[in-house]
Amino acid sequence: MDYDYFYEEESEQFAFYRIPKVLFTDERFRRISTSAKVLYGLLLDRVSLSAKNRWVDEQGRVYIYYTLESIQADLLCANEKATKLLKELERYRLIERTVQGLCKPNRIYVKNFIRSRKTGLRNHENRESGVTNSVSLESRKSNGNNTDITKTEYSDTDLISSGDENRMEERKAYREYFMDALAIELMKERYPYDTDAIDEILELILDTVCTSRKTIGIAGEQRPAEVVKSRFMKLDSSHLEFVLKGLFENTTLVRNMKQYLLAALYNAPLTINNYYKSLVHHDMAEGNI
Repeated sequence: MDYDYFYEEESEQFAFYRIPKVLFTDERFRRISTSAKVLYGLLLDRVSLSAKNRWVDEQGRVYIYYTLESIQADLLCANEKATKLLKELERYRLIERTVQGLCKPNRIYVKNFIRSRKTGLRNHENRESGVTNSVSLESRKSNGNNTDITKTEYSDTDLISSGDENRMEERKAYREYFMDALAIELMKERYPYDTDAIDEILELILDTVCTSRKTIGIAGEQRPAEVVKSRFMKLDSSHLEFVLKGLFENTTLVRNMKQYLLAALYNAPLTINNYYKSLVHHDMAEGNI
């Protein structure tokens, strides 16, 4: 069969399994086999479903069920290969299996490689950590911009205290992840006049994913923090570029820059395709294409 090409908006028509890019770029995981990385993506896909089904243990940890038979069927492999891949993921501590007995399937805990267990972020006794001021987002203008951003207001965020070494380590891990996912160095080369804005947006993203609050205000509405964090973990360099363009093309008064950027980042994965589609249609109408 001779398959057709993709045309414009069709590129986003499929459902996808998501394999974290860091598994291919981080030296810690470079030696993991491609098949094991694919399996991790399949396991990760089941985590969200398990969370919806409230498959959570007494410590609040999400677990999944994925039998050897199901893995064999999904990967079209034999029992020996499926077992080997699971052991490989265990060896790199990306999963943990617990035996339940009584002919029940094993529980599989898919590990969050961004957060080290020693951070203790999930422990209730650490919920009351100190509060520090987040990095202020200074309004600025790059050359050629007509953006009028004044009277910005910033509030303290419930983030990591300077004395909490464990949470600082977690922030460092997230920084490494987003430096790669957002291609920060490349973006600074592409937008040399906007390096300060890029740094400030990165800090805001880190403030958000490292917060210990249960809810985060987005566009005047309090949303569950885990939902916001999940959306932010999907951000890549195209979303960062999209937010930058929106920021500096905006000519209206922004009174709360932090809230403006939070909303823009949160909505970027949902709105970016329609935005660029409208640009293409505009250029076609103007005869620019």
